[in-house]
Amino acid sequence: MNRKRVVIAGLGDAGVLAAIRLSGYADVVGISVKPALVSGQELGVRLARPDDWARDYWIPFDRFRRLDRVRTVHARLTGLDLAARTVLGERADGAAVAEEYDALIISTGVSNGFWRRPTLQSAGEVGAELRAAHDRLAAAGSVIVVGGGAAAVSSALNMATTWPRKRIDLYFPGRSALQGHHPRIWRRLHGRLTGLGVGVHPGHRAVLPDGFAGEEITGDPVRWSTGQPPARADAVLWAIGRVRPNTEWLPPELLDERGFVRVTPQLRVPGHPGVFAVGDVAATDPLRSSARNRGDALVARNVRAELGGGRLGAYRAPTRRWGSLVGAQPDGLEVFLPSGHSFRFPSWSVERVVMPWIVRWGMYRGVRENDPLG
Repeated sequence: MNRKRVVIAGLGDAGVLAAIRLSGYADVVGISVKPALVSGQELGVRLARPDDWARDYWIPFDRFRRLDRVRTVHARLTGLDLAARTVLGERADGAAVAEEYDALIISTGVSNGFWRRPTLQSAGEVGAELRAAHDRLAAAGSVIVVGGGAAAVSSALNMATTWPRKRIDLYFPGRSALQGHHPRIWRRLHGRLTGLGVGVHPGHRAVLPDGFAGEEITGDPVRWSTGQPPARADAVLWAIGRVRPNTEWLPPELLDERGFVRVTPQLRVPGHPGVFAVGDVAATDPLRSSARNRGDALVARNVRAELGGGRLGAYRAPTRRWGSLVGAQPDGLEVFLPSGHSFRFPSWSVERVVMPWIVRWGMYRGVRENDPLG
């Protein structure tokens, strides 16, 4: 009996986990613009402590034991032929890619700042970009962070922890930050920020220069449409949440009015059997929460059910965002629940239990040791 072929378009966090779950069931082909899992998570740790971030969030594909049976293709996606059931792409040398599928999982994610872009990069280019952002912020005597989401709050907190003598200010448009989270979470993190000396400035809506999407660290004064005088710092980090789905390669009929992939509760693209979407690119709910709530497990299970004639399960989205928000800190890892309450893993357990056992073995089913920076 011929094994089915599953193509996974995009090997970010959700795509890698789906590939791991399907690797023993089908012939899996993953297409990625990076030669590794380069996670979009934990921006604050990435900027302030790049070695720590790279250890846990930049993982070459050949280190994942369960990806040994997955063929990875390093290419950018250029099109999808629905009639021929073929994904099209282009390698760095210009060679064309055409991968046929029995089932397709679209998990190309979103662009959001310089740390999340669908650019075709080598390992050296990933490392250079990582170092350049860190070095720019490390050299600055003062930093402005613009934005009120988790990326902005995490960046301000992690930089203040790593560089306690640096002047850091966080500006955001609302009365409080973290609007998608329980208010209790912002109250707690607000206290931590002010305790670290971070200036917290609500009610500031930035004026963006024409054509600027926040994809670089700048040094010009930040002007406000809300009437306050311009703010100045040596470096300005824009974490303004201008999310754009990486769907330019897809037929428009698959997309909603904002460019995200339309899906049913089963994460299946309506009208196209065998085509699924998961993660930030999938229009599951206003928070597009299948990226963080075991959507990878559901899409893998539903692909198997579709190909094998089984019953598909439905995705149920949470009403609030949740998670660690600021990443591991010197005193451990605090995880916030949708209710706003939290629990903490002490630092020793993060190093000895959470990362090696819960993440590398539990989530990823085994990761070989290696340091991409070494």
